[in-house]
Amino acid sequence: MIDKIKNFFSKKELEEFKNSVSTEQLATAALLIEVMVIDGALDDEELQSITDTLIRMLDLKLEQVEELINLSRQEVAEATSLYQFTKEINEHFDQTRKLSLMTAMWQVAYADGHLDKHEESIIRRVADLLHMRHSEYIQCKIKAKEDI
Repeated sequence: MIDKIKNFFSKKELEEFKNSVSTEQLATAALLIEVMVIDGALDDEELQSITDTLIRMLDLKLEQVEELINLSRQEVAEATSLYQFTKEINEHFDQTRKLSLMTAMWQVAYADGHLDKHEESIIRRVADLLHMRHSEYIQCKIKAKEDI
């Protein structure tokens, strides 16, 4: 019974947090989470890269980022395509912010020291959905690799 009560209040807190998060924040976190989970390995280095990126890009506190990551994991698990996330990015991000996001996605992919073919594939699909030129995609990849 106590577990049910705790579960109820944690769901209620999560819903309240979900209402305070913008769709662009959720989409940003979800795309980064997609890169982390696509290879089936959930590495601490990748999670730390996501945390650092969200704090920097979205100007959030650590507690807010942790909640955003939890919410994003749920959204990713329920998502049927990348389009629902990239649509929000296209509506709210200028080209500079898109490039920053793309670089951050590459940083997550490289964080564990191994670039998986599935990570590279999902980043390519996101770049296409964000209407990025191939040269921009490559520039972001190079920048992320240099920042390791």
